[in-house]
Amino acid sequence: MSDFGGAIKKSSNYELAVIGVPFDEKSSYLRGTAKGPAAIREASTGAMINPCTELGVDLALDTVLVDLGDISIKGGFFRLASRLEEKITEIINAKAVPFVLGGDHSISYPVVKAFAEEIKPLDILHFDAHPDMYDEFKGDPYSHACPFARILEEGLARNIVQVGIRAANSAQRKKAKKFGVQWIEMKDLSKKMSLEFSNPLYISFDIDALDPAFAPGVSHCEPGGLSTRQVINMIHKLNAEIVGMDVVEVNPDKDVSGITASAAVKIAMEVMGKVVLSIQVK
Repeated sequence: MSDFGGAIKKSSNYELAVIGVPFDEKSSYLRGTAKGPAAIREASTGAMINPCTELGVDLALDTVLVDLGDISIKGGFFRLASRLEEKITEIINAKAVPFVLGGDHSISYPVVKAFAEEIKPLDILHFDAHPDMYDEFKGDPYSHACPFARILEEGLARNIVQVGIRAANSAQRKKAKKFGVQWIEMKDLSKKMSLEFSNPLYISFDIDALDPAFAPGVSHCEPGGLSTRQVINMIHKLNAEIVGMDVVEVNPDKDVSGITASAAVKIAMEVMGKVVLSIQVK
């Protein structure tokens, strides 16, 4: 059941839109993240949680949230990318904010590409254990290990901040320095840290940014990560106009009691709450 605590409505006029991308063909290790959108939706059921966020926003009463279903993945990555760009553009032109449920992280590249066509300049806040900036991985430049290399090379964002990094090689460090990407590595994380962006902000959240203790349902476990509480606190302190978000790399085959999917729901809903508050202020 997909209802985000009972908040999902059926309406052609909406402010927030959920889209699923059940695609994991660009995963470099284990498959399974194609089941992520279904797992996240199941964990969002109003039979278990309510639609209220911690900042006091009731997603059932204070906004119109719809679920637009899943993007077809037939025809491979490039056909999928084209469909995804078209759908994201449609949502942006409807003056709404898309929340994309993955799927592996390769999908972030076409999503950001659509944003970059419609919103300039664009900033990106990327939560991840990995920078995902390989030039190519195992011969594939569109691997889920590469989306931010493509985003950087094409100049799709003005500023990129990556939080939670703890598995980066020297080549990725050089690329980050070359393009001026700001890393907030786990070893440097400050308890008092707050993030501020001057341009419209897209958030890309790889669930393995969380420590495996909080999110075991991932294909690439990397100990030493963020707690769910730390992420929520960062979201609450975030000073930015949020225009979209993806939550990727939930692998239900590796999950324990659905806690990874539940974390994805919680984080997405807190970001939704921030978006609603910003709309109310306008």
